[in-house]
Amino acid sequence: MNFAHPAFAPYRALIDALGLEHRLPTLDALNALATEREIRQARGLPLRFVAPACRHSARDYETRILETGAVPTRADTWHDALNALVWLRFPRFKAALNAAHGEAIAAETNAARGRRRDALTVLDESGVWVLGNDAGLYDLLVDHAWEALFVHRRHAVVCHMRFIVIGHALLEKALAPYASMTGKCLWLAEAAGDSEAAACAALGAIATPRRLAPLPIQGIPGWDPANGQADYYANAEVFRPARAALTADDTAG
Repeated sequence: MNFAHPAFAPYRALIDALGLEHRLPTLDALNALATEREIRQARGLPLRFVAPACRHSARDYETRILETGAVPTRADTWHDALNALVWLRFPRFKAALNAAHGEAIAAETNAARGRRRDALTVLDESGVWVLGNDAGLYDLLVDHAWEALFVHRRHAVVCHMRFIVIGHALLEKALAPYASMTGKCLWLAEAAGDSEAAACAALGAIATPRRLAPLPIQGIPGWDPANGQADYYANAEVFRPARAALTADDTAG
């Protein structure tokens, strides 16, 4: 497998430790690293990756992790392997995400998934932390001002913004990247401190997926060798104007 995409940079040590470029990880290998790193879920239980005995609903999946520390993990899918990878790299955030799911489930009055859980699921699957000390740059991202952001302010983006993919479905797409793969952004106003703790704290304000701005991650400077040319961002099918993107968001989930 090709883990050369910049989205995998925060995971490089784990990718090497697990030999992911050559094979899917075994549950034993994942659990050995979880034990070595003393990873625990939100209630303090040791985290374990276990083979699922059945197909779980989203509600049952999150509840099982919260109540037992067991993460159902299919050993034959990259989707689940990459979910485990994020757990190993950012365990406090994944634990906070799971705890937030549990709180949202407890507040729901029927089996339908509410907008809060929709937002948490979007983050889990396609989330990108956007860190920076210039809120004006993030405003350009929210406004879908792609040329202004990635062409005219390109140097500022390189110097003053960082992008960390924490959505395991988005990481799976990055194994075979394509122009339109899109993440959903969690903005973290960066100061000297703990980015993961900031991300955990930011979860409380996310009540709907519409709070998570879309970002075609191939447009991030350096993430696609072709995006050094200004006309890269002229593809309106990928870098959609704000109104088109809002319409698509309104019709999703």
